[in-house]
Amino acid sequence: MAIQSLAALMEACQTRDLFDIILESDCVDRSTTREASFEKMRHLYAAICRARANYDPSLRSNSGMVGGDGAKMREYVAAGKTICGDYIGSVIAQAVEMGESNACMKCIVAAPTAGSCGVLPAVLLPYQKRENLPDDTMVRALYVAGAIGQVVASKACIAGAAGGCQAEIGTASAMGAAALCYLAGGSAEAICHAAAIAIKSLLGLVCDPIAGLVEVPCVKRNAAGAMIAMSSADMALAGIRSAVPPDEVILAMKEVGDKMDISLRETGEGGIAGTPFGQKIAEKVLTRISKK
Repeated sequence: MAIQSLAALMEACQTRDLFDIILESDCVDRSTTREASFEKMRHLYAAICRARANYDPSLRSNSGMVGGDGAKMREYVAAGKTICGDYIGSVIAQAVEMGESNACMKCIVAAPTAGSCGVLPAVLLPYQKRENLPDDTMVRALYVAGAIGQVVASKACIAGAAGGCQAEIGTASAMGAAALCYLAGGSAEAICHAAAIAIKSLLGLVCDPIAGLVEVPCVKRNAAGAMIAMSSADMALAGIRSAVPPDEVILAMKEVGDKMDISLRETGEGGIAGTPFGQKIAEKVLTRISKK
């Protein structure tokens, strides 16, 4: 997708349909047909659905830090004890399950990265079930999410090693907010501002995985990103707008990422990874992995 700014996207949508603009952009960028483009995106959504169906709560990551928590959340929701309610509980469970599947080397869809793979599925799959939407509608929402991710990647970055976890979970949350807003009938303006609100809510989030593995605290941050995506979409749908233009919010994220100390950018040195307990876990994890 060759969309370079959210301002340009909002302006184009004054006279044209959002989905058609994004689809056409993808076709031009990849020199493909509309049918082939849509089929590829349909394939990606099918892979997301398979990843949900293939979640295995008995699996544990090689480090031993991750696995089974998604099932715990599902059981908790089923027991009717959640503070947030059954729907939000299912979103949390889905986010954790997908993050665990990634850590346990199952097939997932990077959206936009493997470490943030749980956010989009968490907001889209429960919503599809609740609203009884066809898969092709969800595929269209993926295009919208992808357009947001493309702009962020172009103006800033989507890798934790380059810009901290704000670049990964932050971008995923923005993509999820935009997709939800689109599914709920939001305008192009609302969609872009939903993405901006999500990014602002996660601005400055560091990337501090224990032992450098995309497991702790990464998996649980997917659930947090999904919650922010939902609240951002609802705010935008209510007519709330980001006081700062969406493109400038993305540039602010880049500035923050550039200024972030290297110890807080996926090196496993600072933040949660740098705590005494985090370092102790890292030593055990690395020792365990070296023996395998």
